[in-house]
Amino acid sequence: MKFTKAFRHSLNMVLHAKLRSWLTILGIVIGVAAVIAIVSLGEALKQDIESQLGNLGGDLLTLRAGASRAFGFGPGRDFGGGSSSASEEEIVLDRADFQALKGLSDVAAIDTEISGRADIYYVAEKGSASVTGVDPAQWQKVTTSTLAEGRMLGPADANVIVIGGRIADGFFEKKLGVNQLLTIEDRLFRIVGILDDSSTSVYMPLAAAYGVLDDKEQDVFDNIIIKVKHEDDLDGTMNRIEKRLRIVRHVTESNQDFTLSSNKERQEQRAEVVNSMTTFLTAIAAVALLVGAVGIANTMFTAVLEKTKEIGIMKAIGARNADILLIFLLNAGLIGFIGGVIGIIMGVLLSGVLPSLMGGSGGIFGRLGSSGSVISMGSVALALGISVFIGMASGAIPAYKASRLRPVDALRYE
Repeated sequence: MKFTKAFRHSLNMVLHAKLRSWLTILGIVIGVAAVIAIVSLGEALKQDIESQLGNLGGDLLTLRAGASRAFGFGPGRDFGGGSSSASEEEIVLDRADFQALKGLSDVAAIDTEISGRADIYYVAEKGSASVTGVDPAQWQKVTTSTLAEGRMLGPADANVIVIGGRIADGFFEKKLGVNQLLTIEDRLFRIVGILDDSSTSVYMPLAAAYGVLDDKEQDVFDNIIIKVKHEDDLDGTMNRIEKRLRIVRHVTESNQDFTLSSNKERQEQRAEVVNSMTTFLTAIAAVALLVGAVGIANTMFTAVLEKTKEIGIMKAIGARNADILLIFLLNAGLIGFIGGVIGIIMGVLLSGVLPSLMGGSGGIFGRLGSSGSVISMGSVALALGISVFIGMASGAIPAYKASRLRPVDALRYE
Protein backbone atom coordinates (compact mmCIF):
# COMPACT_ATOMS: atom_id res chain seq x y z
CA MET A 1 0.00 0.00 0.00
CA LYS A 2 1.31 3.43 -0.93
CA PHE A 3 2.10 5.96 1.80
CA THR A 4 -0.41 8.50 0.42
CA LYS A 5 -3.22 5.95 0.55
CA ALA A 6 -2.31 4.98 4.13
CA PHE A 7 -2.25 8.69 5.04
CA ARG A 8 -5.76 9.21 3.60
CA HIS A 9 -7.06 6.26 5.64
CA SER A 10 -5.47 7.74 8.77
CA LEU A 11 -6.91 11.19 8.12
CA ASN A 12 -10.38 9.71 7.61
CA MET A 13 -10.09 7.92 10.95
CA VAL A 14 -9.36 11.25 12.66
CA LEU A 15 -12.18 13.09 10.89
CA HIS A 16 -14.78 10.38 11.46
CA ALA A 17 -14.15 10.15 15.18
CA LYS A 18 -14.40 13.90 15.77
CA LEU A 19 -15.44 14.21 19.42
CA ARG A 20 -13.17 11.46 20.74
CA SER A 21 -10.23 12.64 18.65
CA TRP A 22 -10.60 16.29 19.66
CA LEU A 23 -10.88 15.43 23.33
CA THR A 24 -7.63 13.50 22.95
CA ILE A 25 -6.05 16.36 21.00
CA LEU A 26 -7.03 18.76 23.79
CA GLY A 27 -4.61 17.06 26.21
CA ILE A 28 -1.75 17.54 23.75
CA VAL A 29 -2.80 21.16 23.12
CA ILE A 30 -2.71 22.03 26.83
CA GLY A 31 0.67 20.39 27.36
CA VAL A 32 2.35 21.95 24.31
CA ALA A 33 0.87 25.40 25.00
CA ALA A 34 2.11 25.30 28.60
CA VAL A 35 5.60 24.18 27.59
CA ILE A 36 5.91 26.84 24.86
CA ALA A 37 4.71 29.62 27.19
CA ILE A 38 7.00 28.59 30.06
CA VAL A 39 10.09 28.10 27.89
CA SER A 40 9.53 31.45 26.13
CA LEU A 41 9.17 33.27 29.43
CA GLY A 42 12.30 31.54 30.73
CA GLU A 43 14.25 32.68 27.66
CA ALA A 44 12.96 36.24 28.13
CA LEU A 45 14.04 36.20 31.77
CA LYS A 46 17.52 34.97 30.84
CA GLN A 47 17.90 37.63 28.15
CA ASP A 48 16.76 40.29 30.61
CA ILE A 49 19.37 39.11 33.10
CA GLU A 50 22.09 39.12 30.44
CA SER A 51 21.04 42.62 29.44
CA GLN A 52 21.18 43.78 33.04
CA LEU A 53 24.63 42.24 33.42
CA GLY A 54 25.82 44.29 30.46
CA ASN A 55 24.17 47.43 31.84
CA LEU A 56 25.42 46.94 35.40
CA GLY A 57 28.99 46.37 34.35
CA GLY A 58 30.68 43.03 34.85
CA ASP A 59 33.92 44.79 35.86
CA LEU A 60 32.39 46.50 38.92
CA LEU A 61 32.77 45.37 42.53
CA THR A 62 30.87 46.65 45.55
CA LEU A 63 32.44 46.79 48.99
CA ARG A 64 30.16 47.02 52.04
CA ALA A 65 30.76 46.91 55.77
CA GLY A 66 29.68 43.73 57.55
CA ALA A 67 30.19 40.08 56.62
CA SER A 68 27.58 38.44 54.43
CA ARG A 69 27.56 34.74 53.65
CA ALA A 70 25.45 32.76 51.21
CA PHE A 71 25.02 29.00 51.47
CA GLY A 72 28.04 27.25 50.05
CA PHE A 73 29.74 30.23 48.44
CA GLY A 74 32.31 31.04 51.06
CA PRO A 75 33.02 34.14 53.10
CA GLY A 76 32.67 37.60 51.75
CA ARG A 77 30.45 36.73 48.82
CA ASP A 78 27.17 38.62 48.75
CA PHE A 79 24.37 36.74 47.04
CA GLY A 80 21.50 38.13 49.06
CA GLY A 81 22.15 36.04 52.19
CA GLY A 82 21.89 37.33 55.73
CA SER A 83 24.65 39.45 57.24
CA SER A 84 26.41 39.00 60.53
CA SER A 85 28.85 41.23 62.36
CA ALA A 86 32.33 40.08 63.27
CA SER A 87 32.09 41.95 66.58
CA GLU A 88 29.64 43.97 68.65
CA GLU A 89 31.30 47.26 67.58
CA GLU A 90 29.86 49.18 64.68
CA ILE A 91 31.57 48.12 61.49
CA VAL A 92 32.19 50.86 58.93
CA LEU A 93 34.15 51.65 55.78
CA ASP A 94 36.37 54.67 56.12
CA ARG A 95 39.22 56.58 54.50
CA ALA A 96 41.76 53.91 55.50
CA ASP A 97 39.95 51.30 53.37
CA PHE A 98 39.81 53.73 50.46
CA GLN A 99 43.55 54.45 50.68
CA ALA A 100 44.34 50.72 50.87
CA LEU A 101 42.43 50.06 47.65
CA LYS A 102 44.01 52.99 45.81
CA GLY A 103 47.36 51.29 46.04
CA LEU A 104 46.28 48.17 44.13
CA SER A 105 47.40 47.86 40.52
CA ASP A 106 44.24 45.86 39.63
CA VAL A 107 41.98 48.84 40.35
CA ALA A 108 41.07 51.24 37.55
CA ALA A 109 38.78 53.59 39.51
CA ILE A 110 37.21 53.86 42.98
CA ASP A 111 34.05 55.71 43.94
CA THR A 112 32.99 56.24 47.55
CA GLU A 113 29.26 56.53 48.25
CA ILE A 114 26.81 57.34 50.99
CA SER A 115 23.05 57.04 50.58
CA GLY A 116 19.77 57.73 52.35
CA ARG A 117 16.31 59.25 52.04
CA ALA A 118 15.67 62.99 51.95
CA ASP A 119 12.76 65.36 51.40
CA ILE A 120 12.80 67.26 48.11
CA TYR A 121 10.76 70.37 47.29
CA TYR A 122 9.78 72.04 44.05
CA VAL A 123 7.23 74.86 43.65
CA ALA A 124 5.53 74.21 47.02
CA GLU A 125 5.36 70.45 46.35
CA LYS A 126 7.12 67.95 48.57
CA GLY A 127 8.33 64.41 48.00
CA SER A 128 10.83 61.85 49.25
CA ALA A 129 13.74 60.62 47.15
CA SER A 130 16.78 58.38 47.42
CA VAL A 131 19.87 60.57 47.74
CA THR A 132 23.31 59.19 46.91
CA GLY A 133 26.50 61.10 47.52
CA VAL A 134 29.33 60.19 45.16
CA ASP A 135 32.86 61.27 44.40
CA PRO A 136 32.19 63.62 41.45
CA ALA A 137 35.63 62.97 39.98
CA GLN A 138 35.15 59.18 39.95
CA TRP A 139 31.41 58.60 39.58
CA GLN A 140 31.23 58.93 35.81
CA LYS A 141 34.05 56.36 35.53
CA VAL A 142 32.13 53.65 37.40
CA THR A 143 28.46 54.44 36.81
CA THR A 144 26.51 52.41 34.28
CA SER A 145 23.68 54.98 34.13
CA THR A 146 23.10 56.90 30.92
CA LEU A 147 21.91 60.46 30.45
CA ALA A 148 18.75 61.65 28.78
CA GLU A 149 19.71 65.31 29.14
CA GLY A 150 22.58 67.39 30.48
CA ARG A 151 25.86 66.06 31.84
CA MET A 152 27.34 63.93 34.60
CA LEU A 153 28.86 65.33 37.78
CA GLY A 154 32.35 66.76 37.39
CA PRO A 155 35.36 67.20 39.73
CA ALA A 156 34.67 70.92 40.33
CA ASP A 157 30.94 70.52 41.07
CA ALA A 158 29.52 71.53 44.46
CA ASN A 159 25.81 72.31 44.81
CA VAL A 160 24.63 70.49 41.69
CA ILE A 161 22.74 67.23 41.20
CA VAL A 162 21.85 64.60 38.62
CA ILE A 163 18.29 63.28 38.98
CA GLY A 164 16.43 60.16 37.90
CA GLY A 165 14.01 60.22 35.00
CA ARG A 166 10.91 59.85 37.15
CA ILE A 167 11.77 62.90 39.27
CA ALA A 168 12.16 64.94 36.10
CA ASP A 169 8.94 63.71 34.53
CA GLY A 170 5.94 62.71 36.66
CA PHE A 171 7.16 63.16 40.23
CA PHE A 172 5.89 66.74 40.49
CA GLU A 173 3.06 68.42 38.61
CA LYS A 174 5.54 70.45 36.60
CA LYS A 175 8.37 68.77 34.72
CA LEU A 176 11.95 69.43 35.74
CA GLY A 177 14.71 70.26 33.29
CA VAL A 178 18.42 70.97 33.21
CA ASN A 179 19.52 74.16 35.06
CA GLN A 180 16.34 74.29 37.16
CA LEU A 181 16.62 74.51 40.95
CA LEU A 182 15.49 71.84 43.40
CA THR A 183 15.43 72.12 47.19
CA ILE A 184 16.70 69.15 49.18
CA GLU A 185 16.48 69.37 52.99
CA ASP A 186 16.49 73.21 52.94
CA ARG A 187 19.46 73.37 50.58
CA LEU A 188 19.20 74.58 46.99
CA PHE A 189 20.72 72.51 44.18
CA ARG A 190 20.93 73.08 40.43
CA ILE A 191 20.08 70.19 38.11
CA VAL A 192 22.89 69.50 35.63
CA GLY A 193 21.78 66.11 34.31
CA ILE A 194 18.73 63.85 33.96
CA LEU A 195 19.22 60.09 33.80
CA ASP A 196 17.61 57.93 31.14
CA ASP A 197 15.70 55.73 33.58
CA SER A 198 12.53 55.67 35.68
CA SER A 199 14.14 56.08 39.10
CA THR A 200 13.54 58.58 41.90
CA SER A 201 17.25 58.84 42.65
CA VAL A 202 19.30 61.97 43.21
CA TYR A 203 23.08 61.98 42.83
CA MET A 204 25.19 64.78 44.32
CA PRO A 205 28.81 65.37 45.31
CA LEU A 206 29.86 63.55 48.46
CA ALA A 207 30.62 66.74 50.41
CA ALA A 208 27.10 68.07 49.78
CA ALA A 209 25.52 64.72 50.68
CA TYR A 210 27.14 64.79 54.14
CA GLY A 211 25.33 68.07 54.74
CA VAL A 212 21.98 66.76 53.47
CA LEU A 213 22.02 63.35 55.19
CA ASP A 214 22.34 64.22 58.89
CA ASP A 215 22.92 60.65 60.08
CA LYS A 216 26.11 60.23 58.05
CA GLU A 217 29.53 60.60 59.63
CA GLN A 218 32.26 62.45 57.73
CA ASP A 219 34.71 60.15 55.88
CA VAL A 220 32.58 57.08 56.61
CA PHE A 221 31.09 55.41 53.53
CA ASP A 222 28.13 53.11 52.91
CA ASN A 223 29.65 51.59 49.76
CA ILE A 224 32.89 51.68 47.86
CA ILE A 225 32.47 50.94 44.14
CA ILE A 226 35.57 49.45 42.50
CA LYS A 227 36.16 49.26 38.77
CA VAL A 228 38.73 46.57 37.94
CA LYS A 229 41.19 46.79 35.07
CA HIS A 230 40.89 43.20 33.87
CA GLU A 231 37.40 41.71 33.90
CA ASP A 232 38.71 38.31 32.76
CA ASP A 233 40.70 38.09 36.02
CA LEU A 234 37.79 39.13 38.22
CA ASP A 235 38.14 36.29 40.74
CA GLY A 236 41.86 36.86 41.15
CA THR A 237 41.33 40.59 41.61
CA MET A 238 38.66 39.98 44.25
CA ASN A 239 40.99 37.67 46.16
CA ARG A 240 43.81 40.24 46.12
CA ILE A 241 41.44 43.01 47.26
CA GLU A 242 40.13 40.84 50.09
CA LYS A 243 43.67 39.99 51.24
CA ARG A 244 44.63 43.67 51.30
CA LEU A 245 41.50 44.64 53.23
CA ARG A 246 42.02 41.86 55.79
CA ILE A 247 45.50 43.23 56.51
CA VAL A 248 44.27 46.83 56.81
CA ARG A 249 41.22 45.90 58.93
CA HIS A 250 43.17 43.35 61.05
CA VAL A 251 40.79 40.46 60.39
CA THR A 252 41.13 36.95 59.04
CA GLU A 253 39.02 34.97 56.60
CA SER A 254 37.08 33.39 59.47
CA ASN A 255 36.02 36.72 61.06
CA GLN A 256 35.94 38.87 57.92
CA ASP A 257 33.92 42.04 58.63
CA PHE A 258 33.29 43.27 55.10
CA THR A 259 31.51 42.06 51.97
CA LEU A 260 32.96 42.24 48.48
CA SER A 261 30.54 41.33 45.71
CA SER A 262 30.47 41.58 41.94
CA ASN A 263 27.58 42.34 39.61
CA LYS A 264 28.54 39.34 37.50
CA GLU A 265 28.23 36.93 40.43
CA ARG A 266 24.81 38.27 41.42
CA GLN A 267 23.50 38.08 37.87
CA GLU A 268 24.86 34.55 37.34
CA GLN A 269 23.17 33.50 40.56
CA ARG A 270 19.89 34.97 39.33
CA ALA A 271 20.31 33.17 36.01
CA GLU A 272 20.71 29.85 37.85
CA VAL A 273 17.52 30.51 39.81
CA VAL A 274 15.63 31.30 36.59
CA ASN A 275 16.94 28.13 34.92
CA SER A 276 15.87 26.02 37.89
CA MET A 277 12.45 27.65 37.99
CA THR A 278 11.95 27.19 34.23
CA THR A 279 13.00 23.53 34.41
CA PHE A 280 10.63 22.90 37.31
CA LEU A 281 7.66 24.57 35.61
CA THR A 282 8.41 22.82 32.32
CA ALA A 283 8.39 19.47 34.11
CA ILE A 284 4.96 20.30 35.55
CA ALA A 285 3.70 21.28 32.08
CA ALA A 286 5.08 18.03 30.70
CA VAL A 287 2.61 16.15 32.91
CA ALA A 288 -0.14 17.46 30.62
CA LEU A 289 1.72 15.89 27.68
CA LEU A 290 1.86 12.60 29.57
CA VAL A 291 -1.89 12.79 30.13
CA GLY A 292 -2.31 13.49 26.43
CA ALA A 293 -0.20 10.43 25.59
CA VAL A 294 -2.45 8.24 27.74
CA GLY A 295 -5.45 9.74 25.95
CA ILE A 296 -3.99 8.93 22.55
CA ALA A 297 -3.28 5.33 23.58
CA ASN A 298 -6.84 4.97 24.85
CA THR A 299 -8.25 6.47 21.64
CA MET A 300 -6.15 4.15 19.50
CA PHE A 301 -7.18 1.03 21.42
CA THR A 302 -10.81 2.08 20.96
CA ALA A 303 -10.21 2.72 17.26
CA VAL A 304 -8.72 -0.76 16.84
CA LEU A 305 -11.83 -2.31 18.41
CA GLU A 306 -14.13 -0.21 16.22
CA LYS A 307 -12.17 -0.93 13.04
CA THR A 308 -11.61 -4.66 13.67
CA LYS A 309 -14.01 -5.74 10.92
CA GLU A 310 -12.56 -3.19 8.48
CA ILE A 311 -9.06 -4.48 9.30
CA GLY A 312 -10.26 -7.99 8.44
CA ILE A 313 -11.69 -6.80 5.10
CA MET A 314 -8.46 -4.94 4.22
CA LYS A 315 -6.39 -8.01 5.07
CA ALA A 316 -8.74 -10.22 3.06
CA ILE A 317 -8.20 -8.10 -0.06
CA GLY A 318 -4.42 -8.10 0.31
CA ALA A 319 -3.36 -5.55 2.93
CA ARG A 320 -0.19 -6.59 4.74
CA ASN A 321 0.57 -6.31 8.46
CA ALA A 322 2.95 -3.45 7.68
CA ASP A 323 0.15 -1.54 5.89
CA ILE A 324 -2.20 -1.83 8.88
CA LEU A 325 0.62 -0.82 11.25
CA LEU A 326 1.40 2.24 9.10
CA ILE A 327 -2.25 3.36 8.97
CA PHE A 328 -2.68 3.31 12.74
CA LEU A 329 0.74 4.86 13.42
CA LEU A 330 -0.08 7.69 11.03
CA ASN A 331 -3.43 8.13 12.74
CA ALA A 332 -1.74 8.51 16.12
CA GLY A 333 0.92 10.80 14.62
CA LEU A 334 -1.78 13.02 13.08
CA ILE A 335 -3.48 13.40 16.44
CA GLY A 336 -0.16 14.45 17.96
CA PHE A 337 0.65 16.77 15.03
CA ILE A 338 -2.72 18.56 15.12
CA GLY A 339 -2.50 18.91 18.90
CA GLY A 340 1.06 20.23 18.57
CA VAL A 341 0.17 22.87 15.96
CA ILE A 342 -2.82 24.17 17.93
CA GLY A 343 -0.80 24.01 21.15
CA ILE A 344 2.01 26.08 19.59
CA ILE A 345 -0.45 28.74 18.45
CA MET A 346 -2.03 28.88 21.91
CA GLY A 347 1.40 28.87 23.55
CA VAL A 348 2.56 31.83 21.46
CA LEU A 349 -0.60 33.76 22.35
CA LEU A 350 -0.27 32.80 26.02
CA SER A 351 3.39 33.82 26.19
CA GLY A 352 2.42 37.22 24.78
CA VAL A 353 -0.32 37.76 27.36
CA LEU A 354 1.41 36.42 30.50
CA PRO A 355 4.13 39.14 30.78
CA SER A 356 1.46 41.85 30.61
CA LEU A 357 -0.60 40.13 33.30
CA MET A 358 2.46 39.75 35.55
CA GLY A 359 3.75 43.25 34.78
CA GLY A 360 1.61 44.71 37.53
CA SER A 361 3.65 42.82 40.13
CA GLY A 362 6.74 44.84 39.25
CA GLY A 363 10.31 43.53 39.35
CA ILE A 364 11.59 41.49 36.49
CA PHE A 365 8.08 40.56 35.32
CA GLY A 366 7.29 44.26 35.18
CA ARG A 367 10.12 44.73 32.70
CA LEU A 368 8.95 41.72 30.72
CA GLY A 369 5.51 43.30 30.55
CA SER A 370 6.95 45.95 28.23
CA SER A 371 9.53 43.86 26.39
CA GLY A 372 7.48 40.68 25.87
CA SER A 373 8.54 37.07 25.84
CA VAL A 374 10.94 35.27 23.51
CA ILE A 375 9.75 32.56 21.11
CA SER A 376 12.57 30.60 19.52
CA MET A 377 12.02 28.52 16.40
CA GLY A 378 14.05 25.77 18.06
CA SER A 379 11.57 25.44 20.93
CA VAL A 380 8.63 25.50 18.48
CA ALA A 381 10.16 22.76 16.32
CA LEU A 382 11.06 20.73 19.39
CA ALA A 383 7.53 21.01 20.81
CA LEU A 384 6.00 19.94 17.49
CA GLY A 385 8.42 17.04 17.16
CA ILE A 386 7.74 15.88 20.72
CA SER A 387 3.97 16.02 20.20
CA VAL A 388 4.21 13.91 17.01
CA PHE A 389 6.58 11.48 18.72
CA ILE A 390 4.27 11.16 21.73
CA GLY A 391 1.36 10.49 19.40
CA MET A 392 3.15 7.76 17.45
CA ALA A 393 4.75 6.24 20.54
CA SER A 394 1.39 6.12 22.32
CA GLY A 395 -0.22 4.53 19.28
CA ALA A 396 2.55 1.99 18.66
CA ILE A 397 1.09 -0.82 20.81
CA PRO A 398 -2.50 -0.44 19.53
CA ALA A 399 -1.17 -0.23 15.95
CA TYR A 400 0.90 -3.38 16.44
CA LYS A 401 -2.11 -5.15 17.93
CA ALA A 402 -4.22 -4.12 14.91
CA SER A 403 -1.56 -5.35 12.47
CA ARG A 404 -1.42 -8.79 14.13
CA LEU A 405 -5.17 -9.46 13.87
CA ARG A 406 -6.00 -12.59 11.86
CA PRO A 407 -8.38 -11.87 8.95
CA VAL A 408 -10.77 -14.68 9.98
CA ASP A 409 -11.03 -13.44 13.57
CA ALA A 410 -11.40 -9.84 12.41
CA LEU A 411 -14.24 -10.69 10.00
CA ARG A 412 -16.08 -12.62 12.70
CA TYR A 413 -15.79 -9.73 15.19
CA GLU A 414 -19.09 -8.10 16.08
